[in-house]
Amino acid sequence: MRIVPLITAVLVAAFLFAIVIERDRLFAFVNDLSPRPDPAPITDTAAAAQEDTAAAAPPEPETAEDGIVRVMATRSVAREIETQVVLRGQTEAARQVSVMSEASGKVVSEPLRKGAFVERGDTLCQLDPGTSAASLAEAKARLTEAQARQPETEARIPEAEARLAEARARLQEAEINATAAKRLIEGGFASQTRVANTEATVQSAQAAIRSAQAGVEAARAGLNGLQANIESAAAAVARAETEIDRLTITAPFAGLLESDTAELGSLLQPGALCATVIRLDPIKVVGFVPETQVARVEVGAHGTVRLSDGTQADARVTFLSRAADPTTRTFRVELTVANPDLAIRDGQTAEIRIEAQGVEAHLLAASALTLNDEGTLGVRSIDADMQARFMPVTVLRDAPEGVYLAGLPPQVDVITVGQEFVTDGVPVVPSFEEVIQ
Repeated sequence: MRIVPLITAVLVAAFLFAIVIERDRLFAFVNDLSPRPDPAPITDTAAAAQEDTAAAAPPEPETAEDGIVRVMATRSVAREIETQVVLRGQTEAARQVSVMSEASGKVVSEPLRKGAFVERGDTLCQLDPGTSAASLAEAKARLTEAQARQPETEARIPEAEARLAEARARLQEAEINATAAKRLIEGGFASQTRVANTEATVQSAQAAIRSAQAGVEAARAGLNGLQANIESAAAAVARAETEIDRLTITAPFAGLLESDTAELGSLLQPGALCATVIRLDPIKVVGFVPETQVARVEVGAHGTVRLSDGTQADARVTFLSRAADPTTRTFRVELTVANPDLAIRDGQTAEIRIEAQGVEAHLLAASALTLNDEGTLGVRSIDADMQARFMPVTVLRDAPEGVYLAGLPPQVDVITVGQEFVTDGVPVVPSFEEVIQ
């Protein structure tokens, strides 16, 4: 049996045992045997770097011998501030209309280019009149003719009424003669022939009355028919004038052309687009308020609008919807912004801030905020027993001086330095600082 392989195996096993099992002791033994280098001299630069590092490190709060932690605190008193409802929205033109043609015709006016400013009543498109003028002249001629026949027709009524009166007088005379003849024949002074003649005269007079009455009714009917003809002719004149007026398409209000007007020579049919006119002064800013905040918004409330390019303008709430959008459950709100220089365009993204009713809030530095173990945002306060207490808060809005917080008592002592080193129930010794102004 050879001894060398056996010795080699024992040495390898001992080395592996030292590396795996007794690794820490082996490294410590090696470090003790290694020569230690002399410490490098501390230069002025290194000393300055150490001082800067020490100055940048946050100071640890001092702890008294009895476990009381020394902290910095401030006594804050709530104040009433105006809160804001913040929305995202976009600008919309106050008025926008697509001016359509109401008549058929060829455009005979030079086109106006988009971007041009037009006043109310300015001509946008002029159509070829064609035979419209002739139709108007014909309608006016018929109206004149009908009106000319009116005196003659009106005169026939008195004539017919006079004939009726004459027939009634003759009937009365015939009735008197018939009555006299009947009395004479009773006394034997008249013959039957005379009585028959007087009765025939009465019947003839009655027939004349009926004929005269028919003449009066015919005269009145003729007058009514003439008046109907006059009204029809007048309607034809008005219709022809309306058709001529429709040949001139004008701007309904002052604004900007969003599109070119119809090109010269193009044929427009009823319903064809002539031009699109928008009004940007004042301009609307539209947003949607969630149902949780809609009660805080009122019509007439003041607001501010900030556009994506940084432009900011004052606004006023002019409309708040009473019905929610069925999909988003939000309410449409519109604000009006003065835009005399037309710098604000239609469709720009805007941040809307609407002033709401004031609430009580504390103004504190943002560094005073902290989180508890559950991740709730709040501050560390000092209670009556001089112990630290966590109080959750709600951030209303930020300001250059700090943040406005709600959810705290009207007066509270808030830890501003050292709040991260204490928990609820830890005794503290506060050093008060001036409240932020």
